[in-house]
Amino acid sequence: MLKQNQESCSLPPRMDRKEYRLLIEHRGAGGLGCEILKNLALSGFKDIHVIDMDTIDVSNLNRQFLFRASDVGNSKAEIAARFVEKRVKGVSITPHNCKIQDKDDVFYMQFSIVICGLDSIEARRWINSALVNLFDPEDEDSLKPLIDGGTEGFKGQARVVFPTLTSCLECQLDMHAPRTAVPLCTLATIPRQPEHCIEWAHIIAWENDKPFPALDNDDPEHITWLFQKALARAKEFNISGVTYSLTQGVVKNIIPAIASTNAIIAASCCNEAFKIATQSNPCLGFEENYMMYSGNDSIYTYTFKHEKKDDCPVCGNLARELAVDPNITLEEFIASLAERAEAQLKKPSITAEKTLYMQAPPQLEKLSRPNLVKKMGELVGNGDEIGVTDPSLGAVDFKYKMKFSRDFASTA
Repeated sequence: MLKQNQESCSLPPRMDRKEYRLLIEHRGAGGLGCEILKNLALSGFKDIHVIDMDTIDVSNLNRQFLFRASDVGNSKAEIAARFVEKRVKGVSITPHNCKIQDKDDVFYMQFSIVICGLDSIEARRWINSALVNLFDPEDEDSLKPLIDGGTEGFKGQARVVFPTLTSCLECQLDMHAPRTAVPLCTLATIPRQPEHCIEWAHIIAWENDKPFPALDNDDPEHITWLFQKALARAKEFNISGVTYSLTQGVVKNIIPAIASTNAIIAASCCNEAFKIATQSNPCLGFEENYMMYSGNDSIYTYTFKHEKKDDCPVCGNLARELAVDPNITLEEFIASLAERAEAQLKKPSITAEKTLYMQAPPQLEKLSRPNLVKKMGELVGNGDEIGVTDPSLGAVDFKYKMKFSRDFASTA
């Protein structure tokens, strides 16, 4: 069995940095990923793998310093790997031009540490659950420390997770506010901002026209279609400011990147990887596991311990109590799961003693669709447990204990 050595941070056992195999995941966060890759190579790590499904865009060149104008259109992972290998002798970098979800457990088992510089909560939640499910208490090699970095303008954070032993990313989900929704009536009738026109194209026009089987936010052809639709909508209402880059930003929820923030957070992440590998100093993870940074009007950092939650759907074992108005419909309940800070689900399926609603396959969706208009009080009882799954989150299975509250809608 593994033991938590909080003083020396001896998880996993100390090894030479040359023997460590690291995995860097930086889909959509290339500025942070470039910094992390450069730092690790210069810190003595010799075996590094990089996953990134994105290709290089001209807009990346102002801060993603591993790329040049001649690289535009090529794989970020492949170009970054070759660039660093040429500059840092003796380092081996293996690129993977794919989604993190395309890799299986066997792939992730080969790494000593996983470092994330991802641009979405969904991707973080997926890798977090994958590493938690990978852990076997009888096998020390199955414990894969997860180092996660993220930036948003002049703010950022770095955190370390030892799966099942410390607070995981799902435990900390409520620290990330759900994306603010724009009323559908505003989008459909009287848009006032360029963002409203883009959301209209994204939510309404796409569903009406179905130009492609499914929307891929990383496909330039899809973004171009949305941009053209949004531009036409903006002209109709005399709204200026709709651009291709803004369309990308709204659809993918992109926050402007600041090079100095990327450098600071990348340095923190790589420092933690170095400490875990060499045991040269106590690392984030047990006593303190979360470092936050703010550079809006000065330089401020704060490190604290985020507690593990017993009702975490990934690493906990208790059902989470959920206040619900029994008079709302199942459809309204499902919609509310997207807005709850601790859930933030996109396409949830609901089960209790029987299946209440399944998003897929189509046959089950059709069979369970009549339940959408039924009230929660008709489908489940007060104190009953329900299971909630979402395809974007892999193996995560939420367990909620229903607590009926008739005044919930006015107090939540």
